[in-house]
Amino acid sequence: MAPTSIGEETYSARHPLLQKNKFIDECRSSSEVEATSRAVFRVAGMTCGACAGAVEEAIKRLQGIHKAGVDMLNNQAQVLFNPNFVNVEKICETIEDAGFDASVIESEGNETFKQVCRIRINGMTCSSCSSAIERVLQLTNGVQRVHVSLALEEAEVHYDGRVVDHEKLLEEIKSAGFEALLISRGEELSKIDLKIVGECVDESIKTLLEALPGVQSVVFHHGTDKIISVLYKPDVTGPRSFIRVIDSTVFGQTKLKATIFSAGEEGRESQRQGEINQYFKSFIWSLVCTVPVFLTAMVFMYIPWINHLLMFKVINMLNIGEIIRCILATPVQFFIGWRFYYGSYKALRRGSANMDVLIALGTNAAYFYSLYSVLRAATSPDFKGEDFFETSSMLITFILLGKYLEVMAKGKTSDAISKLMNLTPDTAILLSLDNEGKVTGEEEIDGRMIQKNDVIKILPGVKVASDGYVIWGKSHVDESMMTGEAKLVAKRKGDTVMGGTVNANGVLHVKVTKVGSESALAQIVRLVESAQLAKAPVQKLADRISRFFVPLVISFSLLTWLVWFFAGKLHWYSESLIPTSTDSFELALQFGISVMVVACPCALGLATPTAVMVGTGVGASQGVLIKGGEALERARKVNCIVFDKTGTLTMGNPVVVKTKLLKNMTLGDFYELVAATEGNSEHPIAKAIVNHAKKFREDEENPAWPQAHDFLSITGSGVKATVKGREIMVGNKNLMSQHGVYIPKDAGEVLAEAEDMAQTGILVSVDRELTGILAVSDPLKPSARAAISILKSMNIVSIMVTGDNWGTANAIAREVDIDSVMAEAKPKQKAEKVKELQALGHVVAMVGDGINDAPALVAADVGMAIGAGTDIAIEAADIVLMKSNLEDVITAIDLSRKTFSRIRLNYVWALGYNLIGIPIAAGVLFPWTHLRLPPWFAGAAMAASSVSVVCSSLLLKNYKRPKELDNLEICEVLVERV
Repeated sequence: MAPTSIGEETYSARHPLLQKNKFIDECRSSSEVEATSRAVFRVAGMTCGACAGAVEEAIKRLQGIHKAGVDMLNNQAQVLFNPNFVNVEKICETIEDAGFDASVIESEGNETFKQVCRIRINGMTCSSCSSAIERVLQLTNGVQRVHVSLALEEAEVHYDGRVVDHEKLLEEIKSAGFEALLISRGEELSKIDLKIVGECVDESIKTLLEALPGVQSVVFHHGTDKIISVLYKPDVTGPRSFIRVIDSTVFGQTKLKATIFSAGEEGRESQRQGEINQYFKSFIWSLVCTVPVFLTAMVFMYIPWINHLLMFKVINMLNIGEIIRCILATPVQFFIGWRFYYGSYKALRRGSANMDVLIALGTNAAYFYSLYSVLRAATSPDFKGEDFFETSSMLITFILLGKYLEVMAKGKTSDAISKLMNLTPDTAILLSLDNEGKVTGEEEIDGRMIQKNDVIKILPGVKVASDGYVIWGKSHVDESMMTGEAKLVAKRKGDTVMGGTVNANGVLHVKVTKVGSESALAQIVRLVESAQLAKAPVQKLADRISRFFVPLVISFSLLTWLVWFFAGKLHWYSESLIPTSTDSFELALQFGISVMVVACPCALGLATPTAVMVGTGVGASQGVLIKGGEALERARKVNCIVFDKTGTLTMGNPVVVKTKLLKNMTLGDFYELVAATEGNSEHPIAKAIVNHAKKFREDEENPAWPQAHDFLSITGSGVKATVKGREIMVGNKNLMSQHGVYIPKDAGEVLAEAEDMAQTGILVSVDRELTGILAVSDPLKPSARAAISILKSMNIVSIMVTGDNWGTANAIAREVDIDSVMAEAKPKQKAEKVKELQALGHVVAMVGDGINDAPALVAADVGMAIGAGTDIAIEAADIVLMKSNLEDVITAIDLSRKTFSRIRLNYVWALGYNLIGIPIAAGVLFPWTHLRLPPWFAGAAMAASSVSVVCSSLLLKNYKRPKELDNLEICEVLVERV
C-alpha cells in the first residue's frame, strides 16, 4: 500500500508554523484579498432603506473599502477593507458622521479582544424564555454571538472584551428576570476553590496569594465557610503552592489550614439535584393538600353519611365541604404555585409570554371563580353554585409532577458529560526525584493538586491522573473511554498518555505536561458542552412558533369560553349536555381553562435540544465528537464524501521499503545527508526516512545529524538544504526538473515500478546530481475497502483527492474500490474540488488529517478530521473521529440520521399533541360524543407531553452502530517500528 508522494501532500505540512501561513496564503486568491480584513458593526438609528443606503454610501467613500453591505432589519453593517488604508475606528467615525450610532460587533483584526464565557441560567421554562434571553444579550453592545440551551440551562456568549465584560452580561440576564451564574471565562486557564479553616484577614491572604507568580486573581466568597477562588496559569504555579502558602500563615495564635473545596451546589449536577429535590418537595406538599380536595369534591359525594356531613350549612348556603376545599386549595395556589406567578411576572415584564403565564391564568380562573362562589354562598340564602378548587389544585399538582419527571429526564440527557468529567481519579501518587532523576519518595495527593512537570506513579488497574509522557516503565493502557476503541495500547518510555485512561498491567512513571483545562479530557468535555449549546437550524422552527404560541393560546382560550358561554345563553345546544350541578357559564369556563392548560410550548422547545444533547453524547462515547446540532443536521444529508489519502485511507505510518543508490556512496553516508535534510520536518514520511536512517548509525537511539543550513520547503515539490557544504534536494520529479537535475531512464523505471506497487518514489540529489531513489510504503487501513463498500450501499459517492502522484493514487483507488480520483492536488485545488461537487448538487463531507486538508475541510458541508491529525485540521472540522477509523465516518452519518429521525418524531408528537389536544379541550367533540377534557386532566396531559418528548430523546442512548460495521474483519497490520 502506498504512502504519500513527495508532492504537495508530502511536504505541505513540514514546519507547521510556517506552513500555517502557507495554508492561509493558499486560501487567498490575490494580493488584494491578502490585505483584506472583515468587520461587522452594529448601526443604531436606521428606520428605512434610505438610511441603510446612506450608511453604505458613506462607508464606500473611504479609501481601502473593498465591499460594504448594510442590513437594516438586523441593524448591522458588514465591511471588507484593506487595513493598510483604513481601520475599524475610522469606519465607526464615518457611520457616526452620517448621523447614526455605531459600535464594533466583530473584527478580524481584534482577535485578542474576543472573549467567550459560559453562564448557567436558572428559571427558564420553555423556548420562549431561552429566545428572550438571546434577544436581551444580542442587544447588548459588544456581544457578537449567543447560544442559549434550554435543555442544558446554559448560555455561551462571544463578546468584545473592550466593550462589555461578563459582569454586564450577568446583569442583563438578571434584569430579564432570571438567575445567572458565571461558569467560566474564555481567558481562564485554570481556577480552583480553596476552603480556609481558621480566623484570617481576607486582604492579607489575598495579598500573599497574588504575590505568587502566575496568579491572576483571588476572590473571597463570604458565607458559612470561608471560600476563595484562585485564577492562575497552570504552567507557572498550582494549588499545592497556594495551600503551602496558606498553611504556613499564622494569624495571632491561629494556624490556618487550606483544603480544596468542591463547588457543591454550584456544580451542574448539584444544581440539577437541588432542582429535582425542590420539585419533589413541592409536589408532595401539593399532593397532601390536593388529595383531600379531590376526595371531598369527587368521591365522598357517593358516600351518604360523609356527603351529609360535608353538605352541612355553616353560613347561609356555605357548607363544610366548600370551606375545607377553600382552605386546602389556597396554599397550593399561592404558596406552592408561587413559582408560576413569579415566572409569569418575569415573562410579562420582558414583553413575552411563556408556559407559566398559561398555568397562572388557568389556575387563577378556576380558583377565583371558586372563591367568588364561596363568598356568594356565604352571603346569600339562596345562591346555588359549584366551586372548582379541585381543578386549580389538581392542575398545579400534576404540573409539578410533570416538571419533576422532566427535570429528572433532562438530567439524563447530559450523562455523557458527567461520565467524562468523572474519568479522572480522586487521588494520585506524587514522586519526589533527586537531581539524577532517581525516586527519593512518594506521597498520595488529591488528584486536583497535580501541577505541570510533576512526576506521578501509575499502578496497574489505576486511572492515569493527568496528561503526560512516560519517563519510566512499560505497560498497556486502555484508552476506550477517550477514543471509544476497545483495544489496549502499548506504552513505553517517551509515549504520551491521557488523563482518565486506565493502566492495564505494568507500573508507569509519567511526567505531567497538561493539567486542568489544558488536558485532552477537559478539551473533549468543552467540545461536547459547546456542541450541546449550539442550536441546530431545525430548532428555529420551535423558536418561531414559541414567539406567538402563548398569545394565540390565550386568545383561543378566551374565544372558546365566549363561544360556549353565548351558545349556552342562546340555547344553541341541549341543556341535557350540561353536567349535573353545573350551569352553562361554568361549563364554558371549564372549556376555556382546559384549552389554556392543555397547550404545551415546552414539548416544542425540548424536541430538538434534548435529542442533540443525547446524540452528541452518544457520539462522544463512541469516539465521534460532533461540534453541535448544525453539524449533525448537515451530516444526515451527506451524499458525497471526499477522502484524503495519507493518514486517512492509509495508516499514516510510512516506512522505507527500498533504497536504490545511483552513485558510488555507502548507505550510511547517503542516509546521513538525507536525514540531516529531512530532520527539519515533522511530516510522517520525513520521520520514516529519519527513522530508517538511524539503522545505519551506531548511536541508533539518539543520533546527532550534521547541521543543515539554508533549509527550504518548496510547496508541491520537496525540500532542499546545504549539509556539509553540499546541496541536498529530496523530492519528486518536479523538484529535480525545476533545478536542472537530469533523471536517467533507469531511474524513471524504478519510479514507475514503485508507483505500480502503490509505493511512493522519492528522488535524492547531491550537488545537482541524482544520487538515489527511496521507495516508501504506507499500509492501507484494514477497514478502508469495507468502509467504502458500505458507503456505496448507503448511496454515498466516495472520491479520493490527494497530493500524491497519479500512479500511487490510482493504485490506492483500485485497492479500496474508489472510482473517482484527483491526484497531485494542492490545498487550494482540494477546496475547489469540494466546491465543484457542491455546485453539482452534492452535499459534501471531507475527511482529512493534515494542514493541507484544512481549506477543503472548511469548504465542505461537513468536515471530518481524523483524531490523530493536526490541530489545524481538527479545528477546521465539524466532526472529529477520535479513533482515526474510517468506520466512524459511517457511524457519524448514521448517528446524525437517527438523531434527526428522533427530532422529527419529537416534533410530530409535540405538534400533533397540540393540534389534536387543543380542539378536544375546546369541546369540538363534546356535542356528539359528550367527550371533554376536564381542566385537571388537560394539565396532566400537558405535563406528560414534555416528559414524553424528553424520554423519546433518551431512547437515542440505545443507539447501535450499523450491523455491517460489526461484521468488518479486524486484521492487524504490522508496521516496522524503529
